[in-house]
Amino acid sequence: MNGYLIFILVLLVFNWLLSLIVETLNVRNVSSEIPEEFHGIYDDKKYAKSQCYLKDNTRFGQIQAAIMLPLTIAFILLGGFGWINGIALAASDHMILQGLVFGGILMLLGQVVGLPFSIYDTFIIEEKYGFKKTTAKTFVVDILKGLLLTVLLGAPVFALVLWIFSTVANAWLWAWGALSMIQLFIMFIAPVIILPLFNKFTPLEEGELRSAIEKFATRQKYTLSGIFKIDGSKRSTKSNAYFTGFGKTKRIALFDTLIDNHSTPELVGVLAHEIGHCKRGHIKKGIAISLASTLLMFCVLSLFITKDGLYAAFGIKGTPLYAGLVFFGFLYAPISMILGLVGNILSRKHEFEADAFAAETTRAPGEMINALKKLSVDNLSNLTPHPLKVFLEYSHPPVLQRIRALRSFEVK
Repeated sequence: MNGYLIFILVLLVFNWLLSLIVETLNVRNVSSEIPEEFHGIYDDKKYAKSQCYLKDNTRFGQIQAAIMLPLTIAFILLGGFGWINGIALAASDHMILQGLVFGGILMLLGQVVGLPFSIYDTFIIEEKYGFKKTTAKTFVVDILKGLLLTVLLGAPVFALVLWIFSTVANAWLWAWGALSMIQLFIMFIAPVIILPLFNKFTPLEEGELRSAIEKFATRQKYTLSGIFKIDGSKRSTKSNAYFTGFGKTKRIALFDTLIDNHSTPELVGVLAHEIGHCKRGHIKKGIAISLASTLLMFCVLSLFITKDGLYAAFGIKGTPLYAGLVFFGFLYAPISMILGLVGNILSRKHEFEADAFAAETTRAPGEMINALKKLSVDNLSNLTPHPLKVFLEYSHPPVLQRIRALRSFEVK
């Protein structure tokens, strides 16, 4: 039997079993007793609701995984990829066009298979717990916009990588360079072109909040490129805040739900945390790590892209490059997982550092603590995740750990 096929099938089953174990441990780790930090913030009824939300999401995720695993394995073993490749070969004699057809069919197939799960998650689970604000129209339009972006951005990038690997020596290095430039360009234009396709960005109006944010930024010698309020409430009641872009397109984005549910000092604390990521160099480090990870991926890809066995594992005769790029994703999964673990460890460290920056510069760690508590309650966050779940998947430390770290600044 094909060694690549055995490896990939074992890997698929392993990932499913690992997820099943982790999610089961995570659900069993919940406690009916409200943590002391949240006394007076969570009442018994809402805390129980947060645990039901966790359990419903976990159960739904396990059902989805239990369906997708056999579907994926069956698709591989029954020649699904070979069937799609046959359509691609019949569509054109040009390799790049064949690749676009091959990738396009896979993308649409994935969209169709995933659509029922997305509908259930949005219109059943999120509706049940009071988060859903999106309409059927917005849901459909979001999908269409996503597909349009894939066609306008993804297809040319895929075609470029295929062209490089088919014509250029040391293709993996050139492909990495090209993709890196495109990645940086997209990061630059995203705040002004891409993100506004999904949300309305409105400059934060003059008033107490804007004045407080500008005063803090001035004190920290941080140049604000723009403070915007986005209409997150048209899809969900959940709250968030983030930085996006860099250089002249750098923006601070505040969900309208966040602004509505928090006081000015709490919001300044949240923004101080985000500014802390910039001041501590986390954004630049993240970009550098992303580029290095992409370089490693292309380097490893170059070792397997011409291996007949990889293509044979998926029922493909020959070595069409476009199929190899897709199949390599299965093969690269263990390395991607390891890189993800390292990235999450570093990300959790950065979150603590950004929290510390906020506490030190605002001199009001209590406001940051209050903001974290409100965010956790408003989003029905799991306050007691299992350590294995945190280690494998969390990019942010659990909220109780963040609060405990912030408490240390209150006594200084």
